[in-house]
Amino acid sequence: MNKQSALTKAFKAIAVTSSLTMATFGFAGTLTVSSPQDPGSWDPIDTFLVNWASVATNMYDGLTYRSPDLKLQPGLATSWEQLDNGTRIRFILRQGVTFHNGEAFNSNTVKFTFDRLMGDEGRKGPQRSNYAAIDSVEIIDDYTVDFHLKAADPVLLTKLAGYGAMIVPPAYIKEKGEDFFNTHPMGTGPFKFASYEPKVGIKLEAFEKHWGGAPKLTNLNYRFISEPSTAVAELQSGRVDLVIPPTIPIGMISTIEKDPKLKVVTTVSPTVYALRFNTKNGITKDERVRKALIYGVDRQAIIDSILDGQASAISSFQSAISFGEDPTMKPLPYDPNKAMQLLKAAGIKPGAKIQIDIRGNNATFNEVSQAVASYLQVIGLNATIKPYETSVLLNDIVPAGKTGEMFQQSWGGWTLDYDNTAYFMYHTGEKWNPYDSDLELDALLESQRSITDRAKREEILKSIANYTANRALEMPLYSLNAIFGVSTRVKNFTPVPDSRLRLSDVTVD
Repeated sequence: MNKQSALTKAFKAIAVTSSLTMATFGFAGTLTVSSPQDPGSWDPIDTFLVNWASVATNMYDGLTYRSPDLKLQPGLATSWEQLDNGTRIRFILRQGVTFHNGEAFNSNTVKFTFDRLMGDEGRKGPQRSNYAAIDSVEIIDDYTVDFHLKAADPVLLTKLAGYGAMIVPPAYIKEKGEDFFNTHPMGTGPFKFASYEPKVGIKLEAFEKHWGGAPKLTNLNYRFISEPSTAVAELQSGRVDLVIPPTIPIGMISTIEKDPKLKVVTTVSPTVYALRFNTKNGITKDERVRKALIYGVDRQAIIDSILDGQASAISSFQSAISFGEDPTMKPLPYDPNKAMQLLKAAGIKPGAKIQIDIRGNNATFNEVSQAVASYLQVIGLNATIKPYETSVLLNDIVPAGKTGEMFQQSWGGWTLDYDNTAYFMYHTGEKWNPYDSDLELDALLESQRSITDRAKREEILKSIANYTANRALEMPLYSLNAIFGVSTRVKNFTPVPDSRLRLSDVTVD
């Protein structure tokens, strides 16, 4: 056999071995996903963003897991039992699990995760109050822990399936430090961190030793593309395989559907949009003015003309699939005459200025806000729109109370429970409530958190929805479907309402 033949035979052998190895783990190529936002940190306690969860759900596991059918299932805990009238929860942990660096998962890691979340480090981020019911975590043995609660939290098991409750590695964080962990995440999920370039993208690799089995993809790459037209162009060119919400403008759905290599997949979503009011300063301090603004905008016309049937009207800041939504509530009707009467009664002169602060990268909402401004012009107000980079609006403007009279609030409501929205939006001192303080509302919000009777709790949540609507704390706009642009090369993709995509079973032709 000559030298060239020997080399050829050797390369073929390597190729066959490689193919067998890939087949053993079930790997099938690289999936590239377009995400509209870089969350800036991959630490679970640093964020509330859906775009964080759409990536990090693949890197981390929680004690519980909510599957695409929205049912709660075992995650890193194989079972749990609620004791002492719901104020103690015992978790039996999954054995044989490791983090991506080989560090063992056990009771110590669970205690570390929640001590950290409820301690000084967690206090710096937005997730801590979501888990405020947790008093302490007690280690019973290596694979049993008890959560001691200050009061029963009927939503806690769902909260443990996402965001701040993702289990993190103690030894890795202690060795590398908090800042390093922000940009070099480590979990137990089906994909492990490979590289991260801020504002550009993050790359993940299959973790073949995942307790749920190796994922079917070799690599999972995310590109941060804030401009919708660019994301769709990349999808059309094949450089992106999947575009996740809320990127795709309604007006571009037909463009995607006309391409035989692409398809649009939509599903009902808990995501809601509103224009919230500055209740502390300016003309929107007056409840009559706030109601006038709501009467002055034809939200149903916006849904029909701009959103092309991909949205539903809402009467409170929650969707129809949210626990606590009151189906008997009706949105305030479009009534420009009533709006002008209220403005006159409040002493507002024609030409008064209204500033609407929005996220600048959402093309669909840009159209919506332009329509809102036009309606407000009709009732005699001078409405202007001020777009911000999303991270600036969310991190610097809203929490600091530096908005204009109205500001965009988009909320995923991922627990499908109104508490997760209402507490953050309306309770005194919360990050997303920079202006308002209402002791009666605070009491209602606090009271429902300790009630385990589902029917009683639902009634309180409905009363909160009605209370906030009566005070006109925001202009409820709509609940928008989750809209995905997908290449036909992608197989076994299941859209999920909350965009927390677990892509373990996806393949790419």
